[in-house]
Amino acid sequence: MTTPTPPPAPPARGRRRAPTRIERAAGRAAALQRPRVLLALLLLLALTCVMLLDGYLRAEVGGDERVRTGASASDVLDDVLDGGPILSFPGGQATTVSVPDKTIVLTFDDGPDPTWTPQVLEILEKYDVPGTFFLVGSMVSRHPGIVRDMVEQGNEVGVHTFTHVDLSYQSRARVTREIEQTQLALAGAAGITTTLFRAPYSSQTDAIDNYSWPVYKSLGEDGYTSVFVDTDSDDWKRPGVSKIVEWATPEGDEGASVLFHDAGGERSQTIEALPKYIEKMKAAGYTFTTVSGVTAQQQAQQPDRAQQPGGSGGGGGGLQAAHHEATGATLYEGKALVAAVAVAEWTVPALSAGLVVVGVAVMGRFAMMLVLARRHHRRRNGRRFSWGPPVTGPVSVIVPAYNEKECIEATLRSLAGSTHPIEIIVVDDGSTDGTAELAESLGLPGVRVVRQANAGKPAALNNGVRHARYDIVVMMDGDTVFEPDTVRHLVQPFADPAVGAVAGNAKVGNRRTLIGAWQHIEYVMGFNLDRRMYDLLRCMPTIPGAIGAFRREAVLQAGGMSDDTLAEDTDITIALHRAGWRVVYEEHARAWTEAPGSLGQLWSQRYRWSYGTMQALWKHRRSLTDRGPSGRFGRVGMPLVVLFQVVTPVFAPLIDVFTVYSMLFVDFRAALLAWLAVLGVQLVCAAYAFRLDREKYRYLLMMPLQQLAYRQMMYLVLIHSCVTALTGGRLRWQKLKRTGEVGTPAGTTGAG
Repeated sequence: MTTPTPPPAPPARGRRRAPTRIERAAGRAAALQRPRVLLALLLLLALTCVMLLDGYLRAEVGGDERVRTGASASDVLDDVLDGGPILSFPGGQATTVSVPDKTIVLTFDDGPDPTWTPQVLEILEKYDVPGTFFLVGSMVSRHPGIVRDMVEQGNEVGVHTFTHVDLSYQSRARVTREIEQTQLALAGAAGITTTLFRAPYSSQTDAIDNYSWPVYKSLGEDGYTSVFVDTDSDDWKRPGVSKIVEWATPEGDEGASVLFHDAGGERSQTIEALPKYIEKMKAAGYTFTTVSGVTAQQQAQQPDRAQQPGGSGGGGGGLQAAHHEATGATLYEGKALVAAVAVAEWTVPALSAGLVVVGVAVMGRFAMMLVLARRHHRRRNGRRFSWGPPVTGPVSVIVPAYNEKECIEATLRSLAGSTHPIEIIVVDDGSTDGTAELAESLGLPGVRVVRQANAGKPAALNNGVRHARYDIVVMMDGDTVFEPDTVRHLVQPFADPAVGAVAGNAKVGNRRTLIGAWQHIEYVMGFNLDRRMYDLLRCMPTIPGAIGAFRREAVLQAGGMSDDTLAEDTDITIALHRAGWRVVYEEHARAWTEAPGSLGQLWSQRYRWSYGTMQALWKHRRSLTDRGPSGRFGRVGMPLVVLFQVVTPVFAPLIDVFTVYSMLFVDFRAALLAWLAVLGVQLVCAAYAFRLDREKYRYLLMMPLQQLAYRQMMYLVLIHSCVTALTGGRLRWQKLKRTGEVGTPAGTTGAG
């Protein structure tokens, strides 16, 4: 007998219906989640920006191919081609300056480098010799302390672009960006800007051609002095110390702008050659100066000549006359750039280390699943295996239902066809769509409807347990259908008195859509393959809400279904482990459930699942230090669940992030092959899982797309759940919209 409740009164005409308690709670929950969603997205955006910044710092980003050979120099002035190594444009007129006789300007390219540049500075300080360093902006931003020491020691610095790109083929905007970013890096590192410039891949002035001339001319008109070389040590070729010294020595008593490198490769020969070179030139009567020292000396000899370009202070008599104090926005933007790079320099190596851990964990999980799943399948399907005497007694099937009118008929009719004796208890949790009335109107034998005020799924299940007549209770969802033999298979493990609960094999019934097919792959591989592994290890973390069986005694001993968490199925499963009961997996007990049909509903469901799992793990955290069965789960099951269901999935996006990073900044082909290799391993695992479940392989064709789209969404859901957990949020159970399209399958194997 059931006690009917009158339907809710319709709202008065002309008045808006007041929201119900559930609707108000859902609205408050949604309002609380919006900031957390935004925070999760901001964290993802910040990580993306950090990765892009680091990639930009470590690579020449496009367009730096040097393809010109024998290019014409018809547009270049002869005075420039035949002139000295210092090119400026005072008053818009191209002017070159040569290094005086018996004078050396030591220049160093491509730094700063944390290994070689400090050694170069130590040598220069020892011999009291200044140097002019043409610095790469990305290196400056990564090693600001070296630049600061360099300037304080009395050396001069110049711009060598930000990414060491050949500017001859770049747009005006790209050239400007390369220069300005390097200036910002110098401002942030040492509080200065500079008027000196040297183009990557440049040499002597006679190598200027029609491609590069516009760049030098444009920069000269902006106040920059371009610096070339007279003598190249070619130390980058690593020809040997004696050859470096020989090639860096000018002919006769000529002065020279000499090129060395303090970065860009292995520079041990340069470090060994540099003191020998300085001693040799000093012994020959040479003095050492900077580029500004040369221009100052030249201006002193021609006092009527126009001042060196480059703004106030340029062209003075000091060795660092090209330097200007950075102020205002330039200074603060530079400091912000250096700070951002420091974050990237710390974050990316940490993520790289995390990637190694995640990669090992993922591959280890795949290997463990394959080995243990195969052992589980062979053991449970062997001829000698038996749970014990057949379980033939009737059982109680509890169907909690809240607004399930689309699905409840298919659910109850599938149960009515059971080959095992059952009673069916429909617990109507305050439905407003006539679910209870529909269940009663079917007139199916053995069906009882129990009504309660809306209190949530755990309360409905507990109410069903109280009304159950039999010692074994089967719990299922109101949108799920069973095969005729499902209950019979599901209860056989209870022949073993140590078994307290049994997890069934949940299948996606609405798999014909793309989202459904993706979830189908996940259920077969990610859930059922996992359950085989956990079953063999005796640490099953979750009995699915769609299909699970329990000893009534065990449920009551564990305190019933709790509403402390949003994952009451995980909560009760762990509680049973801690109470000493064994939880097993029965692969032959199949249930067909309706998976979410839209991305929004999928997000809501998985958000609740992942957050509820975290709540359950936290609730049972004391099992880590318990003794007996509780301690066994805490020290075996808990670490595996945390590692495989929380930590690894949270950091698994690193694999995809670093794949994209490598494709953009390292080696596209190698990164693609590595990603395909990981996909291949997953396909092997998925194919084996499909074989065990006798599923059709054609769905695996959608797996690459699943990895590119669906998996990323699951990552975001888990990250969102972690943010909610860390910020102390609390969710409520949310009802998903159902269509009732899942029916009892025609056969006993996977529906194709």
